[in-house]
Amino acid sequence: MTSDERDGPRDECGVFGIYAPERDVSRLAYFALYALQHRGQESAGIAAVERGGHIMTQRDLGLVSQVFDEQSLRALGGDLAVGHVRYSTTGSNAWENSQPVWRSDRHEIALAHNGNLTNAVELHAELRERGVAFSSTSDSEIIAALIATHTADRVEDAIADILPRLRGAFSTVVLTRDKVIGFRDPAGLRPLALGQLGDRYCLASESCAFDIINATLMRDVQPGEMVCLGERGIQTRQVVEGAREAFCVFEYIYFARPDSRMGGNVLQVARGRMGEILWSEAPVEADLVIAVPDSGNAAARGVARASGLPQDDGFVKNRYVARTFIQPGQELRKHGLRLKFNPLPEVVEGKRLVVVDDSIVRGNTTRQIVQMLRDAGASEVHMRISAPPIRHPCHYGIDMSTREEMIAHDRTPEEVAAELGCDSLHYLSLDGVYEAVGGSRDTHCDACFSGDYPLEDGESANGKFALELPLVRA
Repeated sequence: MTSDERDGPRDECGVFGIYAPERDVSRLAYFALYALQHRGQESAGIAAVERGGHIMTQRDLGLVSQVFDEQSLRALGGDLAVGHVRYSTTGSNAWENSQPVWRSDRHEIALAHNGNLTNAVELHAELRERGVAFSSTSDSEIIAALIATHTADRVEDAIADILPRLRGAFSTVVLTRDKVIGFRDPAGLRPLALGQLGDRYCLASESCAFDIINATLMRDVQPGEMVCLGERGIQTRQVVEGAREAFCVFEYIYFARPDSRMGGNVLQVARGRMGEILWSEAPVEADLVIAVPDSGNAAARGVARASGLPQDDGFVKNRYVARTFIQPGQELRKHGLRLKFNPLPEVVEGKRLVVVDDSIVRGNTTRQIVQMLRDAGASEVHMRISAPPIRHPCHYGIDMSTREEMIAHDRTPEEVAAELGCDSLHYLSLDGVYEAVGGSRDTHCDACFSGDYPLEDGESANGKFALELPLVRA
C-alpha cells in the first residue's frame, strides 16, 4: 500500500531515554523502540555515550529491526542512551530527517522529539540569521540547534531558557555526555512518562516501552516540566507553570498501544468502555459484531458486551503487510486492501453486521471494507466508530489529511453513510469519549473533532513541509 492510499491519521513518533551505567543501554533502547514501533515506521535511531565520551549515533530509514543488528548494538555501547522512531510530521521522509538529531556546537547533544512546532519557520529564520547551519528540514533540529548553540554552561539551563519560546507540541529527550534530559510542552499535548529500572531511571512516550525492559511506570512528566536523569538520580524543574493543559484525546482512541497506561487508564479497558457507550448511543437490530482489526478490536468487544450480540472475526488480517512501493497492476489495484484484510464469507454471509472501527478520516479504506463485506454476502452493514467525526487537521504532531479531504467535512453522518455504502453509521459522541476515559475537555485537546485549538496559533500553524523551501533557498 503506498502512502497515498493510506487512510486514517499517520502515526507520530516515539521517544525513549535511559541513564543506567551498569546495563546494556543500547540494547534496552532497541527493545523499548520495538515496543514503540506503532508510533512511527519511517525511520529509527539510537544515540549512546559513555560518561564523558563522545556521543555515537546510528539512525536510518526503516523499522527498528531493519536499522539495527547485533553488531551495530554492540558498537553503541555506553552508559546512557536516547532513541527514536519516526513518522514525519514536519519535514519529508528522508535520511537527513531521521533522529536522534546530533549536533556539536557549543554543546554536544543528541535529541529525539515527538510533536510539532507551530512556530518552526520563525525560529528557523532567526537561527539562520545568527549563522546557524542546518542539515535537515525537521523542526526537531531547530530545538537541537537552540540548545546546542546556547551560551549557558549547562544544557539543562539552556533548555530552561528556550522551552518557553517553543510553540506547539514537544515531548523531547536530550542526551548529553553525562545526562539524559526530558521535557514536555506546557500544554502536555504529547505523552512522556518516567520509569524506574532498579535504581536507575528512563523516559518513554508510552509505558509499554517500560514493560518490555522490566522497568516500572512512576508517573507522567508534567506539562512544562524538565526531568534530568544522571548520577544523582532524578532532578526535576517546573520550567513553565499555569498553562492550559491539553493532552491529545486521540492518544486514548487511536495512537497509543492498548497495553499502555495514560491518565490513569489502561487503554484496552478505556477503549472497551468506548464500545459500550457507543452501543448505548446507537443500538441497531443486528446478528453479529465484528471489528476492523486491529484498530477496532477493543471497542468491538465493548459493543458485544453491551449489546449481548455474538462477536466473531469477520476478517483475517495479514500482519506482515508494511508499506510497499511495488505497485499492483490495474486489475489488482481496486482490490489492494485485500493485501491487508480478507473477509470470511462463512462468518458474515446472510448476517446483519455491526462493524466497529476506531476512526474514519478520508473514508477510502472504510468504503472498501463495506464493499468487501457486501461481496462476501453480508445482508446489512452498520458501521460504528468509537471516535467522533474527524473534521479538522492536527497541527500538534499528527499527520492528517487536509480538511477538504476528510469525508466528514461538511457532511452529516447520514451523508457519510451514503458515501461509504453502509446501512447506518454512528460516531461516538465527544461526551462519550470523555466519559470512557474519565476526563474532560478542560485538560485535553480535541481540535481534530471540535475545531477548538487549545493554542493561540492553532489555525495558523506551519505545514509539514514548511521548512523545505527555506533549506532549498539556502
